Amino acid sequence: MAIYQGRAKVKISGGKLRSNRHKKRFELGSEPSLTVLGNTKRKQVRGMGGNTKPVLLSTNEANVTDQASKVTKRAKILNVLENIADPHFAQRNIITKGAVIVTELGNARVTSRPGQSGRINAVLIKK
Repeated sequence: MAIYQGRAKVKISGGKLRSNRHKKRFELGSEPSLTVLGNTKRKQVRGMGGNTKPVLLSTNEANVTDQASKVTKRAKILNVLENIADPHFAQRNIITKGAVIVTELGNARVTSRPGQSGRINAVLIKK
C-alpha cells in the first residue's frame, strides 16, 4: 500500500478542505525499510530526478566512534538492546536511528538512518 505525503483533506479544526487537483505520483512515499540484523544486503531506490539512494535491508557491521579518543572502528553487531522508535523493534532486532546496539566494542547508540543512508554509524555509550 502506498503512503501519501500530500496535503490532508481535513483542517486542524476538523473542517473539510476542497481539493483543487488529484493526487500526484511524486507525492507518494514508500514503506519503511526496516533494517534487521543479518548478512549485509542493500538495494538502490530511485528518487526525484532519477537520483538513487542506498537502502540497507540487513547488516551485521557498524562504524563505531569512541567520543573520548575520536577513533572510529568497524565492529560486529551482536544484538539490539533497545530501540526508542518502538519497543517491539528490539525484540525483532530492527535497527533505526536512536537504537542501542551491542557491539564487540561495547554498547553504542545509532546516529545514522540506515534506511536512508545505507550504513550504520554509532557512538559508544559510556558506562
